[in-house]
Amino acid sequence: MQSMAGKYDENIGNILVKKGVLSKKKLDDILKEISSSQESLSAVLSRKNIIKQKEIIDILAKEFGLSVVDLNSFHIDDEVIKRIPARIAFYYNFIPLEFKDNSTLTIAVAYPMDVKTQDELMIHIGCSIKTVLASEDDINENLKRCYGLGADTLDKISLSVKGTTRPVSKEVENIEELAEDASIMKLVNQIIFEAYKRRATDIHIEPFRKEVSIRYRIDGVLYDANVSSDVKRFILPIISRIKIMCNLNIVEKRLPQDGRAVVKTHDQTLDLRISTLPTPYGESMVIRILPSKMLFSLEGLGLSDNDLNIVNKLIARPNGIIFITGPTGSGKTTTLYAALSKLNTRDRKIVTIEDPIEYELEGITQIQVAPDIGLDFAKGLRSILRHDPDIIMVGEVRDLETAEIAIRVSLTGHLVFSTLHTKDSSSGVARLIDIGIEPYLVASSIEAFIAQRLVRVICPYCKEEDRSISAELKNQIAQDLTLASPEEIRVFRGAGCQKCNFTGYTGRTGIYEILLMDDVIKELVVKMAPSDEIKKASIHRGMRTLKQDGWQKVMDGVTTPSEVLRVVSSEDSRFLYAEKGMSFSFSKESSIFLEQRSFKRLDARIRILYRIIKSKDELAAKGYLWDKFSTTNNISAGGVAFTAPEDIPGRNMFADANEIRRVSKEEIHRNMSRSIGTKFVEVKKR
Repeated sequence: MQSMAGKYDENIGNILVKKGVLSKKKLDDILKEISSSQESLSAVLSRKNIIKQKEIIDILAKEFGLSVVDLNSFHIDDEVIKRIPARIAFYYNFIPLEFKDNSTLTIAVAYPMDVKTQDELMIHIGCSIKTVLASEDDINENLKRCYGLGADTLDKISLSVKGTTRPVSKEVENIEELAEDASIMKLVNQIIFEAYKRRATDIHIEPFRKEVSIRYRIDGVLYDANVSSDVKRFILPIISRIKIMCNLNIVEKRLPQDGRAVVKTHDQTLDLRISTLPTPYGESMVIRILPSKMLFSLEGLGLSDNDLNIVNKLIARPNGIIFITGPTGSGKTTTLYAALSKLNTRDRKIVTIEDPIEYELEGITQIQVAPDIGLDFAKGLRSILRHDPDIIMVGEVRDLETAEIAIRVSLTGHLVFSTLHTKDSSSGVARLIDIGIEPYLVASSIEAFIAQRLVRVICPYCKEEDRSISAELKNQIAQDLTLASPEEIRVFRGAGCQKCNFTGYTGRTGIYEILLMDDVIKELVVKMAPSDEIKKASIHRGMRTLKQDGWQKVMDGVTTPSEVLRVVSSEDSRFLYAEKGMSFSFSKESSIFLEQRSFKRLDARIRILYRIIKSKDELAAKGYLWDKFSTTNNISAGGVAFTAPEDIPGRNMFADANEIRRVSKEEIHRNMSRSIGTKFVEVKKR
């Protein structure tokens, strides 16, 4: 695709030198640089911020008397695309725009074509050519949009296998040979490089009965990759080629396989993690893309100034455990790496045990878990202690043994970082107790639970104010942030542009909830208070919830309300209003629990005498008096049937042996202190 550009680089460079926008020495240096690469002069000048491609196009248009077209706003008829083969459009690097009277084809090019090239193109297409100019980036993007990713490569492969008597997918030998074919290798490289350019974290290749789906996960959301429909014919050699890159068994298609490969792009090396699954229609594959080197900074994670100050104080402590909580894909490991990067100095020994090692951190000893040889988190953690570390990171606490060792390590003077899969910060306490850790150990060893989620960031190139936001949602934000009036709330959104692939979002940032284990919270933990009670106490003591942090980023124009509601539980608002003693009511669109209360909830554990009643007829047959009552089991609403059969001691709580009747809430409360020797159920009132 860059072959045409290479022919004109020196000529265009001389024009730029003549116009005074580039020195002769600078041109010679760049031409020497691109002689060993596939980049064009225009691309290098744009990448180095010397001159933009649009400015180069404007200079060339004036020099050669050609017009300029904006491909992003130009509508191209599908029939025009169908008449020009992909291999020709990609080779000569042009976009067919329109046919005039079926005798003249208007094409958009990045470089003015010489007479020889125009003659070659006329022979291939069979009509005269009219050229207009467009930027190189726009042409490359529109080639993929119009023809599909790798369409030229697929076209060449189709021609090379044309005439085979049997389908390629049925010949194992042919598949293996094709997997090593230069065209298949190029196609796989195009798929991976396109994913990297679009900031994708994963590539999903999924075969179905009638098609093959290739999708990129960008900013946490899956999008279809624009690939040619012909790709389904070559899915087997594509999968085999990726397996070869990872040293996996290309013959084994019945069992899942996991592998790793390292590839190099223009500016950095990518670490690929590959996983396959057998399906009825072939192997499904996911490729995770990890840059081998990344710069991690706590300041770049999206923490507010107050939260950043808290985190800096936490990681400066000499011992204890700091847990990062959240679901898979919420950025927990990135936060841990950012903390470790800040602590990574020559006077500290830092050791991590992970599954898998996602990024390489220079100066830090990193251990990969290998369960197949018996190296799990617990065993690795024991061995780490013999290496005299100052700081330890455990990828995840999954079981009692790992948790106990981590706590013991923290109590002996080490700072430990780890992760838990919980919905919020207060649920981390319940999770540890649930796997078997004693509450007093949780209270004495853990410094904080930090819950986080990732929300997409509004694209800065198409950012605009969102005036369609409902009054109910504004009220919700105002109440959650205790604002004086919802009128001061301004919400923004991304309209969608080429820079953000018309999604309205570019990149992601974090929203956080930091639960500090102070004396009050520790006392609640030791008493085994429920997570809800711990969360309410933390909010009362100044903790900002995930939803509040999300709303603040909405107010700051960083993200949108829909992103916050997508990743945060609606229960957050219930905790906020319960703490303030407020009732609340919102629309269904905001996904908030609808509730109206006249009185404050009672937080208490009560013991209820109960019996399961099967039917009215059964009661009547036993001589019980049937008084009209509702069959609800809502204690706070009243209407609960109580009975005390003769065979149960202490039966006369509310009624005689052969009587059953409706009992009011007041009567329940008056008699609750009595000791009753019968079956009980403990009900925790919300």
